[in-house]
Amino acid sequence: MKTKNFRAARGRLALACAQACLLLALPHLARACEDCGDEPPPPAPLPVATKPSLAQTTPTAPGNAAKHQNLGLVVVNGNSLSSLPSQLPTTMEGITAEEIARGINATDAEDALKYLPSLLVRKRYIGDYNHAVLSTRASGTGNSARSLVYADGIPLANLLGNGATFTPRWGMVTPAEIARVDVLYGPFSAAYSGNAVGAVVDYQTRMPSDFEAHAKLGLFQQPFELYGSDKTYGGYQASASVGDRAGRLSWWLHLSRLDSDGQPLTFVTKPLSNTAAGATATVLTGAVPGLDKSNNPWLILGAGTQYNTRQDQAKLKLRLDLTPTLSASYTLGWWGNRTAGNSESYLRDSAGNPFYAAPAASGTLASSPISLDGKAYTLASADFGQNRDLLNHRMQGLVVKSASKGVFDFELAASRYDYDQDQSRSPLVAKPGADAAGAGRLSDQSGSGWNTLAAKGVLRPTGSAHVIDFGAQQENYHWQQTVSNLSDWLNGAASSLFTGFGGRTRLNSIYAQDAWTLGPKLKTVIGLRLEEWSASDGFKTAATDSQGRPGKTVSFAHRDEQYASPKAALGYELNQDWSLRVSTGRAVRMPTVTELYQGGVNSNGVYVPNDPVTNPGLKPEKSWTSELSAQWMQGQQQVRITGFHEDTRDALYSQLAAVTGSNGAPGTVSSTQNIEHMRTLGLELAYQALDLGLKGLDVQASLTYTDSKILANSGFVSTAGDTLGKQQPRVPRWRASSLISYQFSPSLSASYGLRYSGPQYGTLNNSDPNGFAYQGFSKFFTTDLRAQWKLAKQWTLAGGIDNLNNYQYWNFHPYPQRTFHAELSFDL
Repeated sequence: MKTKNFRAARGRLALACAQACLLLALPHLARACEDCGDEPPPPAPLPVATKPSLAQTTPTAPGNAAKHQNLGLVVVNGNSLSSLPSQLPTTMEGITAEEIARGINATDAEDALKYLPSLLVRKRYIGDYNHAVLSTRASGTGNSARSLVYADGIPLANLLGNGATFTPRWGMVTPAEIARVDVLYGPFSAAYSGNAVGAVVDYQTRMPSDFEAHAKLGLFQQPFELYGSDKTYGGYQASASVGDRAGRLSWWLHLSRLDSDGQPLTFVTKPLSNTAAGATATVLTGAVPGLDKSNNPWLILGAGTQYNTRQDQAKLKLRLDLTPTLSASYTLGWWGNRTAGNSESYLRDSAGNPFYAAPAASGTLASSPISLDGKAYTLASADFGQNRDLLNHRMQGLVVKSASKGVFDFELAASRYDYDQDQSRSPLVAKPGADAAGAGRLSDQSGSGWNTLAAKGVLRPTGSAHVIDFGAQQENYHWQQTVSNLSDWLNGAASSLFTGFGGRTRLNSIYAQDAWTLGPKLKTVIGLRLEEWSASDGFKTAATDSQGRPGKTVSFAHRDEQYASPKAALGYELNQDWSLRVSTGRAVRMPTVTELYQGGVNSNGVYVPNDPVTNPGLKPEKSWTSELSAQWMQGQQQVRITGFHEDTRDALYSQLAAVTGSNGAPGTVSSTQNIEHMRTLGLELAYQALDLGLKGLDVQASLTYTDSKILANSGFVSTAGDTLGKQQPRVPRWRASSLISYQFSPSLSASYGLRYSGPQYGTLNNSDPNGFAYQGFSKFFTTDLRAQWKLAKQWTLAGGIDNLNNYQYWNFHPYPQRTFHAELSFDL
């Protein structure tokens, strides 16, 4: 679709929306009232024993079996969150603060998602700030840009890039401030961009109606034993909050600190050598034999990336009720992180001292010949890496919202997320001692960030069978990264430039969605989203050359494209126990700035061979997703069965492609590319019950089967065609979870959780069958315990054990082993 045609179509849609609103609203505006319902008047009442019809659907309250699911289509009324539309044609699950406190050893915001169906957060350790990617039904833990995360309507999904280092900014929310979390599955609401193809996670934090104060202290400890590592890691988390409401003004202030020592995450490895060591090689011991992800023998020489992270968070929220139905809310949040990443050598010399490769006399890169079991190896001075990260991020959001529940309501929202400071320092040489000085590099992303604007409306004409949601949105993403050389990696200032990248993307969208009650048992939602996406100011700068001449900057052309994404859902109530829902929708996931522009060029502006290259011509991912759900609800129990299908064209993954060099010789290059066709089929079962056979016994459980295959791909991993018919990376066939809780008395409760994931692959050609190794992706089965005891009216003691069975499992990095928790909280 050409730009002028798209803009004309967008104008026609906006005009049609406005005309529909006026035509439907004008006859009824004089009758608007504060207590008018969201839905049209119900038909003749059903017998008492039956459930309410779709036209009588009540507000959802995810997390409790008896009250969180509705028949047919999910509808959120008076208690809707600021970022959710009034009509949600999608599967929705959720959990409340009370349920989190009773059933989950939550140290980070993402822990609230732990037992929800088909979800997995790749949280490697407590406080994981740069790899905790959310995985959904048809998306693995390498696809961070295929889900959206909000906190009080402010976007926390990091759409500057896609992958492990662009995780949602979970640290802007702590478990102590969460009021509830809702998850919407799939791209079935027109109110969200194509990044919602996997799920939308929405956090609502506390806002007081009277004076309240809270304080919490948590301790955790993890004995960890793997390869040559055998230590105990732990830390603490402390938070305090206070809030009040005085007349029309309510306020909330929250402060928290997390100090965490995580287990080692990376390891120094060498393929098994068959060459005899030379006479000058240093004889060492301590290497641990093993098999790599492809079952090839190797030696593990040491551990790396053992993080000590200290995170501080502060948040201020203000809400002013301008009228009984109109309010303005402002949120200001700050998150700071200081991290030291360390490494440890397993190697010992003849005197029993740890051995690291010796740097050259100039303090630059060097290597050491070593002998292990009489075989020759080379240990590079950069093998044992380190880093020192300093991050200070700030977010703010302003929302003006009406909630009359009458004919018309609206919401105006603006938000901004800033990388005020985002720096990572690393040395070029091994560290034989504590914080040894030397040359290094500084990676600086300060100045990056995103901002959003949104105008939303909902029209509920009195006497009409329609509820119309509509809106306009703009999202802006700005990313810049410079990598500079340092003479002193710990404290030195940046000197010469090593490389630099940057660029911008923008997404302008308008949407309309009509929830139409066709009868007492039948409802449909039809929506359309129109999007105009642009990428601009993209550039790369190469390294300064050996003569000190600055690298050449390569700029990339502006792009401007338009897409339309229709949505549709239909819900039908079969009888008082059963309901059906079918939903379908198109999602267009745009390339992120880093996918477009990150890569390497030399000082002449020519791509560096075998270095990840920029691909500014990447196509967006285009997915058609559908689901069919049947739900049974009776008394305090409910069962949901959902079949889902996703057909994706031009999926974005990093892989090899054949290229022709400047000299005409064939070669290969690795970069982010489009995979022509992927397809996912699956089935999800979810069960919830309250007071199951025994008062106070609650159960929730889920089971998911997923078959996700690569059907067409011109790229490859090692040979042409080696990815065809293979399983999508990091998407296991089977997943299951269950959380069982029991209230022994009003003051004492306990819970037992189970989670399972089947085998999976990390490579596109599935050439890594050994998941139980560094860089592997394993199956797992873990169990968790938690108990909560209310000591007095204001004091609560809680404790638990995660990974009670001490299962050793991997998602490239090792997950935590058995971890002990203890918490003491005060609530006034």
